[in-house]
Amino acid sequence: PGGSAALPEEDCMKLNPSFVGIALSSLLAIDLWASKRLGVCAAEGSAWGSARPLMKVIEVSGHGIPWLLGTCYGLCHSDSSAAREVLLNLLFALLLDLVMVAVVKGLVKRPRPTHNKMDMFVTISVDKYSFPSGHATRAALVCRFVLRHLVLAVPLRVLVVLWALIVSISRVMLGRHNMTDVLFGLLLGYALYGVVEHCWLSPATAPALFALW
Repeated sequence: PGGSAALPEEDCMKLNPSFVGIALSSLLAIDLWASKRLGVCAAEGSAWGSARPLMKVIEVSGHGIPWLLGTCYGLCHSDSSAAREVLLNLLFALLLDLVMVAVVKGLVKRPRPTHNKMDMFVTISVDKYSFPSGHATRAALVCRFVLRHLVLAVPLRVLVVLWALIVSISRVMLGRHNMTDVLFGLLLGYALYGVVEHCWLSPATAPALFALW
C-alpha cells in the first residue's frame, strides 16, 4: 500500500537472519574471545610468556616431520616382521593425516588467530590456515594407534594420553589455533584411526609394500 514495493526475498533473509545463523555467529565470537584469552604463551610478553620455550618443545613433539622421520628410521632398522607391519601402518596413518589436514585447511581457509606469532617449526603453504589443528589431529591419531598396537604398562598408557592432551592444549596457549580448530582436529584424528584400521596393510593385502622392507 501507499506505493511501497516489497523487498526482494534475499533482502528479507538478510533482515531476518535464521536462528542457526545467529547461534553460529555467537559461537564463533565466543571461540575467538576465549581462544585469545587462553593464548597465554602467544608471545614473550604474554601472561605465561616465560613458558613459551617449553610450549615450543611440546609443539615439536607433535610435529609431523619428527614422527615421519622416526617411523621411517624404525622401518629401515627393524628386524621383526610384526614390528615392520605396525610401523608401515603408522607411516600410512601419518601420511593420511597430513593429506586430510591439508585438504580441509585448503577448503576452509580459516586464518590463524591474530595474536599468533608465526615462528613455527617447518611450515608448508597450508600452514597459514588454522582449521583444523594438524597437531591435534596427529595427537589423537597417534594416541589411538599407540594404545591399540603397542603393549604398554598402565603408567605409560596414561602418559601417552596426557601427551596428546598437552599437545592439543598447547596449540591454543601458543596462539596457533582457536579452540574449535583443536576440537575438530581431535575428532578428525579419532576418525582417521578408524580408516587406518579398516585399511590395515599386511603382507596379505599389500605384498608389494612389504617386499620393499
